[in-house]
Amino acid sequence: MSNADRIQPYARNPFYWQYKGAPVLLLGGSVEDNLFQIADIKDQLDLLDSLGGNYVRCTMSSRDEGDAWPFERAPDTGLYDLEQPGQDYWTRFERFLNLCAERDIILQIEVWDRFDFAREPWQDNPYNPKNNINYTVEESGLAESIDSHPGQKENAFFHTIPALENNALVLGYQQAQLVELLKRSRPYPNVLYCMDNETNESPEWGKFWSLQIKDQAGESIVQTTEMWDAWDLQSTQHRHTLDHPELYSFFDLSQNNHRHAEEHWQNPQLIRQYIIDSGHIRPMNSVKIYGPNTGPFGTHRDAQERLWRNIFGGLASSRFHRLVEGPGPHRDRASPYPLAARPHRPHRHFYMYSQQRPARRTQRQRALLHRQVRHRMRGLLSRWRHCGLGYRSGGGKYDRRAMARYSQECLVRRANGRSGQTAADGHAGRRRLLGRDSKGRGIIN
Repeated sequence: MSNADRIQPYARNPFYWQYKGAPVLLLGGSVEDNLFQIADIKDQLDLLDSLGGNYVRCTMSSRDEGDAWPFERAPDTGLYDLEQPGQDYWTRFERFLNLCAERDIILQIEVWDRFDFAREPWQDNPYNPKNNINYTVEESGLAESIDSHPGQKENAFFHTIPALENNALVLGYQQAQLVELLKRSRPYPNVLYCMDNETNESPEWGKFWSLQIKDQAGESIVQTTEMWDAWDLQSTQHRHTLDHPELYSFFDLSQNNHRHAEEHWQNPQLIRQYIIDSGHIRPMNSVKIYGPNTGPFGTHRDAQERLWRNIFGGLASSRFHRLVEGPGPHRDRASPYPLAARPHRPHRHFYMYSQQRPARRTQRQRALLHRQVRHRMRGLLSRWRHCGLGYRSGGGKYDRRAMARYSQECLVRRANGRSGQTAADGHAGRRRLLGRDSKGRGIIN
């Protein structure tokens, strides 16, 4: 597979992705985060594909019942041997890669999931000294019991790299696991790499693994990022991704999906402007949207609103989280939303709000469809102008105060039940406030 066909920032607008040479908007949902581990993976991907989805999350996690771990057990002791890759684990992963590629589904891998390395999951984890034949507590520096939340950072597993504790013994097995992962995933063009799930460890940890992936990729283009724990996108944690485009080629802001309403909208817009000012335009991904009625992070309605705010806010991807904490792919609830905004296939042009295209259309039908799409897009652009979404004035500066002032005036007039101006006056006023010429020309970023 040539680099031109690999998933990468879109050449004409790097805030978005391109795949197989064409722009693509990534939309999805799934019942699990470690999707390669589930038994009915084919049915799950077929459902997603049938609903217009093209994006899944893949934590390399093993903490759920029935999951395989990435190492084999020694037959004489029953303990894990960290020098023997787990056949079941890697077979599941290979099948998952194949199924996604066949459907042009983009998968975002998370190499390390901290929740596998604390509390009950750590008791079953092969890296725990009591569970393997390769080292002891004294030799590895790893504790047998960690009862705290992983956010407390008590597991030395995440301190092994040379820049931290330089634990060469454990690091060797970690690197061998990454080699096994990349040996299988690197040939595929539809893979994004995230270093961690909700980490608050040293930025040196993610830096090390991002460089490892890039080095092992050789001449292949790979896309990497880090997912930080902080819900506040203004946190210094996120700066370690934003300020280092040489390490991370896209930004994951999934933790913003803990926020609601205006705050959920404004945070990505501030990050978008920060990225523009940096001069290194990159995609912004949201790999998990929280909000089922049964969970702690909002309601189904919250999740639906978060999806649409992400899309209209310029994010390159949006995906509903697993069923425990997000809607997942459900025919009665979540599915209409990816369906309404979907790309019909990742490598084809997509038409927002249009129906699925029939196999054949006459030239007149195609022309009518295009006029309808243009009409709907004009309506959207008009709303974007009112809200100040990425518009610049004639001088190249963002005049958000003028836009906000105009939006407030519109809201007041609407509340009073009167327009107070003609359509022509309105267009002239918008041009005046936005610094446009007589033809209303402007810039969308």
